[in-house]
Amino acid sequence: MLSPATPLPAPDHLSFPFALSAAAAFDAPDSSDAGAGAQLHALLVRNALFPADHYVTTALLQVYAPRPELARRVFDELPRREAIHYDLVIGAYARAGMPAEGLAVFRAMFDDGVAPDAVVLTTAVAACAQAGALDCGAWVHRYVERAAPGLLGDAFVGSALVTMYAKCGCLEEAVRVFDGMPERNEYVWGTMVGAFAVHGMAEQAVACLERMAREDGVRPDGVAVLGALSACAHAGKVEEGLRLLREMRGRYGVSPGHEHYSCTVDMLCRVGRLEDAVGLIETMPMTPLASVWGSVLAGCRSYGNVELAEVAARELEKLGGAADEGVYVQLSNIYLDANRKDDARRVRKLIGSRGIKKVPAYSAVEVDGEVSSFVADDQAHPRRFEIWEVLRLLAGQMAQKPDEEEETLFALL
Repeated sequence: MLSPATPLPAPDHLSFPFALSAAAAFDAPDSSDAGAGAQLHALLVRNALFPADHYVTTALLQVYAPRPELARRVFDELPRREAIHYDLVIGAYARAGMPAEGLAVFRAMFDDGVAPDAVVLTTAVAACAQAGALDCGAWVHRYVERAAPGLLGDAFVGSALVTMYAKCGCLEEAVRVFDGMPERNEYVWGTMVGAFAVHGMAEQAVACLERMAREDGVRPDGVAVLGALSACAHAGKVEEGLRLLREMRGRYGVSPGHEHYSCTVDMLCRVGRLEDAVGLIETMPMTPLASVWGSVLAGCRSYGNVELAEVAARELEKLGGAADEGVYVQLSNIYLDANRKDDARRVRKLIGSRGIKKVPAYSAVEVDGEVSSFVADDQAHPRRFEIWEVLRLLAGQMAQKPDEEEETLFALL
């Protein structure tokens, strides 16, 4: 035991990474306070351990990962960057909803002469999928085929490529990558099931659950079964989905979790079977979360069920899920559709009085390798005037009456 007079040892390159890991778990990502991580950063500079030590800089990037602009500043100060540093920054941007910035870092990796490993490639392809950047994702695929073909058999790289192609609308290419993998575990199979689900191909998704055992001796896990349920929901295969929920425990050894019930409730609501959805909620062996009642509320909007919408809104209020403006907007629109204007005004006033905000949804498109994002009534895009001019021309062309030759062509089509 140290006596009070014994000086404490100075922190070094071995102790700082542990302290930084603790800070990463402790600091709130959205806090305006500098936090323990920033204080340790200052100590690192004072002790000449930043940016010289590899382990210290890696741990520091992990601390700043929830705030990618700070992680990028640390990254830019590194005299020597390794693959893990690029991976951390690319992932930080992707998790913050800024995949285009992450892909810019990935491209810079090649300019710096650093070869990406399986981890970096997986992160980069995932960012391509998030951004809808098909050209960039296909380029990464070609790079792997040319420079590191062995990585195509890596479960994470292969699965990332399958997901990227599926999300970008190239299901045939996703299947080609999947079929070309020499070994496929439950994670890879689950990814392929999810790819079919994205495209609403329920029969193929459910068939994968049987193919897994037959072709690779792999038993479906909860993720794979959830993907098949999602495919049934998007394809409107209600009876197939209900059968899968009933039989998943006995057939695949997977106990239904909340996510499986939630997906099935959503499936029922999509086709207007709202009472059946509520009946299923009442049989759930666990407390339903906000996502379940959110599906019911959305179904009530589609099918004009005001009474059940009020029930769903009350349940969301109990669960804290009504903190999102979207819940109240849905309820207000349901009232308007039912011509209950006073109730709609009451709900709108409630939104203002509680200061509830909604994060706007956005769309993204890739043109010449550059990803552009748009929100409704976007006034901030740097090329908005060109976009508006093209829209004006398209609107004018659609308003024109086709000539006889065009009418004949359309009739033949």
